[in-house]
Amino acid sequence: MTTTLTLELLYPGETGYDEARTIWNAMIDRRPAVIARCHSTADVAAAVRFARAGELEIAVRCGGHNIAGLAVPEGGLMIDLTPMNEVRVDPERQIAWIEGGALLGELDRATQEYGLATTAGNVSHTGVGGLTLGGGMGWLARQFGLACDNVISYQLVTADGDLVTASATENPDLFWGLRGGGGNFGIVTSFEFRLHQVGTCTLVTEFTYPATEGFAVLRGWRDLNATAPRQATFTASVRGEELTVGFIWVGDPADGTQLIPAFRSLGTVVAESIEELSYLALQTRDDSIQGHRFRRYWKGHYFKSLPDDAIRALLRNPGIGASLQAYGGAIADVPDSDAAFSHRDVMFEFVTATRWEDAADDAERIGTIRAYAATLEPYAGGAYVNTLNGESVSRAFPPAKLARLTALKNSYDPANIFHLNQNIRPSA
Repeated sequence: MTTTLTLELLYPGETGYDEARTIWNAMIDRRPAVIARCHSTADVAAAVRFARAGELEIAVRCGGHNIAGLAVPEGGLMIDLTPMNEVRVDPERQIAWIEGGALLGELDRATQEYGLATTAGNVSHTGVGGLTLGGGMGWLARQFGLACDNVISYQLVTADGDLVTASATENPDLFWGLRGGGGNFGIVTSFEFRLHQVGTCTLVTEFTYPATEGFAVLRGWRDLNATAPRQATFTASVRGEELTVGFIWVGDPADGTQLIPAFRSLGTVVAESIEELSYLALQTRDDSIQGHRFRRYWKGHYFKSLPDDAIRALLRNPGIGASLQAYGGAIADVPDSDAAFSHRDVMFEFVTATRWEDAADDAERIGTIRAYAATLEPYAGGAYVNTLNGESVSRAFPPAKLARLTALKNSYDPANIFHLNQNIRPSA
């Protein structure tokens, strides 16, 4: 295989190849025919043309957090954006320009220098690109909307290797689709983000209650959430008989303490943690301590309400991780028709996940997650596109939006060159 490309190419057996193909989920052990490490938008365009000329399947890698490992093609071309990680901040205009390979931690460190931030996820080694293209939930979403709601413009390389810009005024249909439609329409090489003055302080609270009080506590937590200030994002986690609920407050911690008495009154608190953290510390507290060594599996649901029967099903937890995170606030302020992202009337996002090391345990671990998630499905109303794991994209997009996304796919990628994603298939 020969090429005149000036970008960095890695082939099997070469130094750096195995490191570049290793992603967050250790179950993924695919071997691309070649990895193109891109250092510029021109490199990305050249890589796309190279792959198409050689009839190589294309995958795009940034943070590599997709649970199904869609960033790694078997025998194809991996376009590795990680060298493209520059973040530029204009503190006066409160805008950031972020290259397509940047991680959330790189974004946060650059913006927090000025007390600024924009909505990003909860793990600092997640890629900005994948998170944002799927919508982008984070601790600031209830105040300022999802990550995609804060994008001013996108620069992307199309399936033909052309460079286009999408904004509210330039290619507005594409702008609509990129706000939650995933990586279906091209490879985004640059994001222009709106920033917000958030300061540098947060409050993180967790309260643990005995299993015998779990039902009453979760009901009370659900009801408290209905009137929670937007600075607060309510959280809950269940593992076996252990129930922990709390909230993340981004802003002056003293203001957040007003909620603590209500949490203490939900039941008999057997343990509590109340921490004032910097925003940067908050954004790294859920990082995997041991990085990319674990095998992983998850399933997710959206709950538009949390009826008592759903709480009972949630509490029948088989000893695996399960969590709820509150939506609402500024997320719901955006009209549903404004972006491809759907289900803005969601009350809570549910995820059940597990991690392990021995491949011999794969079937048991995956089966347990699937069975538990299935018990919650009757109460679900869709799913977050970034947590889909082998399911149809119809769970993330209602029929009318899926039809509009399909029409957009027909325009920008009719051959479905970009299909290693939560794929929206062209109709042709």
